[in-house]
Amino acid sequence: MPSVEEELARRISLGEEVLLATVIKLDGAPPSQPGAKLLLSRTATLAGTLGCSEFDAAALGDADGIAEAGAPVLRTYRHELGSIEAYIEPHAPAPTLVVFAATPVARSLLRIAPEVGFRTVLVETRHERLSGADWPKAVGSLDDLPASLGSEVYAVHTDHDAPDLVQALEALLLHDPRFIGLVGSRRHTGHHLEALRAKGVPEDVISRIQSPVGLDIGARTPAEIAVSILGGVVAVRRGGHGGWKAER
Repeated sequence: MPSVEEELARRISLGEEVLLATVIKLDGAPPSQPGAKLLLSRTATLAGTLGCSEFDAAALGDADGIAEAGAPVLRTYRHELGSIEAYIEPHAPAPTLVVFAATPVARSLLRIAPEVGFRTVLVETRHERLSGADWPKAVGSLDDLPASLGSEVYAVHTDHDAPDLVQALEALLLHDPRFIGLVGSRRHTGHHLEALRAKGVPEDVISRIQSPVGLDIGARTPAEIAVSILGGVVAVRRGGHGGWKAER
């Protein structure tokens, strides 16, 4: 059975919202001990215990409000034998960056994005592109694009020559992404946007697709291009005003 800490790490890696309650102080002789931990969501206990069902139920009753406020708090829970003081820390769901195509730019995005708070999902339907290289586990079919990408989804397609690029964007749009970027100039990507129009995708949706993608920092290498793209994604997420590359 995984420890509370292991389960916390696993659920964070999946982009789930969780809360971790830790006993930091006892008063009297309650059925608990310092350091006892309980992992919970807004609606259920997930792992561990604060010492007894009464304490666990009390923490669960507070979970929704604490998650909504988004800040750690101290709570005192009482039992007929004594009370505990618990430190409850909410962990907001991580935003998801979906990276399409196993390319050098994708490799750098997958490496850097977790450093600024994104969990990453690689999608590559051309299985041969994953062989002979140390790629993370990839979604190999657009039909398998996870239904649990989360409520905050960003995406970058890094190969404008991918034969299923339009289908990939169609599958992605079902997840209502906050941002979609296509690597390449409009000379290389414009026909994909026209294909989406022909399929009836609304113009206001197509207009949100950023191509070329990335902040104008003069990037040349795959790593530099990834930095420029990720900088733009962070700007979208945080409401910044980065200078995008001009359409050309």
